[in-house]
Amino acid sequence: MDTLIHSASDFLDRPGFNWKGLIIGFSTVNFLFESYLKLRQIQTVRANGEKIPDELKGKIDTKTAIKSSNYSLSKLKFSIVGSLYGLVQNVIAYKFDLLPKLWNATGGFMSTLLSKNMVPAFMSGIITHSLFFCGAMTLFSTFLSIPLSYYQNFILEEKYGFNKLTPRMWVTDMVKGFSVGLVLGGPILAAFLRIIDYFGDKFMYYLSIFMGIVQIFLIIVYPKFIQPLYNKLTPLEDGELKTSIEKLASENKFPLDKLYVIDGSKRSSHSNAYFMGLPWGSKQIVLFDTLIDQCTVPQVVGVLGHEIGHWALSHTTKLLAINQFHMFWIFTFFAAFVKNSSLYQSFGFFNEQPILIGFMLFGDILGPVDSLVGFAMSQLSRTYEYQADEYSTKLGYGEDLKDSLVSLNKENLSSLVVDWLYSAYTYDHPHLVERLNHIDEVQEKIAKKE
Repeated sequence: MDTLIHSASDFLDRPGFNWKGLIIGFSTVNFLFESYLKLRQIQTVRANGEKIPDELKGKIDTKTAIKSSNYSLSKLKFSIVGSLYGLVQNVIAYKFDLLPKLWNATGGFMSTLLSKNMVPAFMSGIITHSLFFCGAMTLFSTFLSIPLSYYQNFILEEKYGFNKLTPRMWVTDMVKGFSVGLVLGGPILAAFLRIIDYFGDKFMYYLSIFMGIVQIFLIIVYPKFIQPLYNKLTPLEDGELKTSIEKLASENKFPLDKLYVIDGSKRSSHSNAYFMGLPWGSKQIVLFDTLIDQCTVPQVVGVLGHEIGHWALSHTTKLLAINQFHMFWIFTFFAAFVKNSSLYQSFGFFNEQPILIGFMLFGDILGPVDSLVGFAMSQLSRTYEYQADEYSTKLGYGEDLKDSLVSLNKENLSSLVVDWLYSAYTYDHPHLVERLNHIDEVQEKIAKKE
């Protein structure tokens, strides 16, 4: 593999090659393609008007259907504007060589701190410089995201009754996110860069192992230290719901440790349920308070039957393994670019070749390939959703699961119709009607066997 990587590296390092134009071109084509898909979906929603699919007649009223269509159209239009905003930012940053300018500025800032003994002398290297650069990038990105974030929460979501955030909470959440990024992301990024620098051409093996450990670390740390920063988890009170869930877990040998209710309503009216824990360890089930309010006990149990199906069928473990394999090949491909002088020079880096900058630019080059991988992963995820629905249905919760899916779709104002191409590329879950039909098919098969 080393020979192949060296050959690819030599082939790709072409003096004078316009990498900047290539990346801007990739980004533009991706924006145009995704906008085309969104416009197809807009056309589909508009053409449907207030019509309700046959499978949902009698379950969703006309008023909800109209509100759902309007919400979907608002989100799609906002998404196109948001994507255009991001594209313009990237084009400006690349066109006017803002990356090397920010790199030099953060380097000067670091030198000033070193000269005043505000930073230890041993932290004078390129890794510390990269951390300062990444911190500045994150700060600027957060600042630039404020207009869209404000509009999304306080205008779009507010209009349809979902937003529960106050301006104070909104600002606090941004500060918390930035702080968590510094505390957790800083050391992880430093180790990431150090591994690439230390192990040379064989870094992809060690980096893959390291990132696998990071994934496990975050699974452990998130519920204990990060989640409480945003939401409060309280034990589910004794009662019919708790008894039913514990019975479901026991019957399926699900390693249930604790049952929590999360105050999701503090920020939004949207609802969800999930479980936390390592694939091979005990699990904690988390229910949004909005889910409990919106669904009956059998419906909630039906949803959890679906979630337990993911565990029983090892979906999470499989996805972790696939993600690990995916990361290894990304790092392997990056090995062919990490010392590509023409790439760095195309973006204004003539004297230095910072690994962090190389990885950022490589991510943009990999965009088209990553889109294909994302599409494949979405198809796999949809398959897993069907399998989990089937698992819950075979437990006897088919009708309850259907009712809960309709209820959640109604409460979240999810689109009642989808364009097939938009759905195939964008959705990692089957559409509501597709899931209802699949559950019916499973129930028919069960009935025939009986």
